[in-house]
Amino acid sequence: MGLLSNRIGKESLKAGDHIYSWRAAWVYAHHGIYVGDDKVIHFTRGRDQEVGTGTVIDFLLVSSGPTRSTTPCLVCSSEEATTTAETNGVTSSCLSCFLAGGALYRFEYDVNPALFLAKVRGGTCTLAATDPDEVVVRRAKYLLTNGFRCYSLFKNNCEDFAIYCKTGLLVAEQVMAVGVYCVSRYAGDIGNRRDVLKVEVEDLTAGLASGRIRPANISQLATPGQVQVPAVTTLVAA
Repeated sequence: MGLLSNRIGKESLKAGDHIYSWRAAWVYAHHGIYVGDDKVIHFTRGRDQEVGTGTVIDFLLVSSGPTRSTTPCLVCSSEEATTTAETNGVTSSCLSCFLAGGALYRFEYDVNPALFLAKVRGGTCTLAATDPDEVVVRRAKYLLTNGFRCYSLFKNNCEDFAIYCKTGLLVAEQVMAVGVYCVSRYAGDIGNRRDVLKVEVEDLTAGLASGRIRPANISQLATPGQVQVPAVTTLVAA
């Protein structure tokens, strides 16, 4: 990983990589998980999950997903026909459509604090360690079928989705705003927070789908034996 850029070539990709590409003149990045065979699973706004703020945030939200080409992609059209992306927000695209003409970057994990703080931009690396690649791919594919959660810019966005696939970690409340840097960014990194839990993907999706749990607290979905901390907001039974 370079100090100023995580840019890579397509030949360097491997299944399980968390990748991203900048949108809107470097204002915002779209994130996803490369699962091999030139496919990327990523999270975007599904139908009936549009967010209208009346501010520049609306422009960022539109920019956060891949740009639709006027020429239909046969690969992605086939994928969309076999998924429920319009309702759960998780979709599969070919790498080209995901990049939408942008450059390819790899999100880095388990970086040291000095390098983390030296990075010019947030949203490019984390102190947290990644799980094995095969686990990452399994989570992404499972969520493609079963869904994640309702799209929001400040929590449960495309970056949260990719980080969850890589680590299995969920944060109680996504309190960090876009463009927060240095000490605040360091304190808010998922690898440095105390209010995170390891949540099995099957538990996450089953509870949300059944309505037994709601996005209020997540401690009931914690891995058995995991230490709880008072700051954690958990998913609780309805």
